Amino acid sequence: MRHVKLADGYSVSEIGLGCSSMSHGYGPADRDDEESARVLRHAVELGINLFDTADVYGPYTNELLLGRALADFRGQVKIATKAGLVSRPGGKFGRDCSPEHLRKACEGSLRRLGVDAIDLYQLHRVDPEVPLEESWGALADLVAEGKVRALGISHATLDEIKTIHAIHPITAVQYELSVWVTTYLDDILPWSQDNGVGFLAFCPIGRGYLSGHVSQSTIGDGDSRRGDPRFASDAMAHNQSIVDGLNRVAARHGATAAQVAIAWVMATGDNVVPIPGTRRLRWLRENVAAADLKLTDEDMRDIAALPPSAGEMSWDRVRVAANTSG
Repeated sequence: MRHVKLADGYSVSEIGLGCSSMSHGYGPADRDDEESARVLRHAVELGINLFDTADVYGPYTNELLLGRALADFRGQVKIATKAGLVSRPGGKFGRDCSPEHLRKACEGSLRRLGVDAIDLYQLHRVDPEVPLEESWGALADLVAEGKVRALGISHATLDEIKTIHAIHPITAVQYELSVWVTTYLDDILPWSQDNGVGFLAFCPIGRGYLSGHVSQSTIGDGDSRRGDPRFASDAMAHNQSIVDGLNRVAARHGATAAQVAIAWVMATGDNVVPIPGTRRLRWLRENVAAADLKLTDEDMRDIAALPPSAGEMSWDRVRVAANTSG
């Protein structure tokens, strides 16, 4: 698999693996740690060397899973984890980006992952109660101490990114990016390209919806998509036209809608690395094969002409909810 440069001296496979769904988010009914471990190990065999997790996934169980499953591949793979988003009672989330918490969180992640240094340590969300200089400065200290190799950040504003990049260089930013979530193409992506920073794109298949395999009947109890406005019945009916359009493009290439969705994300920039998540070997192999799909100019025009999605998630609303929870 081809590699992509995120920053000077730091490159990863052109497709990574998002690991949260193995332990978090999509409901407990289909969780299977043994199957997930097989997916993780087979991903390495297929050429993937970037695995994305966070301490809040589980919480903690996803890091433990990666630590066990990837123990034989230390030195061959890069594990990206996150801190700063914390679990609250009732399944809600809050934020704690105090230097004390981040240092403690780092020690916990090192222990659970079974590594001497975290390859890419990401601030999961900005904490409005803690000055950026303090939270990002604490992470920079961890780099100086050799406990972290590189730093990243998820869902910060452009001004916040500029502020922290001046304190210590960002290796990668992480945002949701897909055919139905294009919010960050106008500002964050151009800034990352201009500044030699990688862009990790999570949920490139629209939390599974853009594959065409997700319906109301497949979203079970405990699945976070039940609270996502894009998965309300009327929104899903509207958004079916997007899936239909992806299927038309896929038919030209003998591909699948999911592969077209991933290939489209890859085509948005040379520094963009999609990190689709899965806990099934079948979908892992399908996702990796998207690396061989090259979309034509006609394909890109047809995808650009698809209608905007209904019920798009507002990350500003997520920020407010997180800050007022628990």
